[in-house]
Amino acid sequence: MARGKRPRRAPAVLGALLLAIGATSAVAQDSGSATRGQALYESRCGACHSVDANRVGPMHKGVLGRMSGSVPGYDYSPALAQSHFLWTREKLLLWLKNPEGLVPGQKMNYQVDDAQDRADLVAYLATLK
Repeated sequence: MARGKRPRRAPAVLGALLLAIGATSAVAQDSGSATRGQALYESRCGACHSVDANRVGPMHKGVLGRMSGSVPGYDYSPALAQSHFLWTREKLLLWLKNPEGLVPGQKMNYQVDDAQDRADLVAYLATLK
C-alpha cells in the first residue's frame, strides 16, 4: 500500500460493528428484561392488579396465551368481554401502549408510554405461568 493512503476496510468494519450494536439493542428492547419488568409491575401495576387474584383489574398469572376477557370471576367491560383474541406478546405490547386503541370501550385508564418499559413488563408477564 502506498504511503499516506488509508485502507478502505476500516469504515466498512466500523459500519458493520455499529449495525451489530444497534441490532443487539433492538433485540434487547424487543425481548425485555423480566427482572426489570417485575419491579415495574410491582410499582406501576400492583395498585390494580395481582398475579394470583382479581382486584380492580384481573389477575395476571397465565395471561400470555389466555383468551382476552376470560378470567373467571372478573367483571370485564362488555368491550373486553367480547374482544375474543389471545394475549400474545404483540397484543400485550399494543395493550400497554394504548388499551383504548386496541379495545375501544375497555375500562383500563392507564398506559405505558416508554417502549422499553412495555417490553420489560411483557417479559415479566410471560414468566407468570
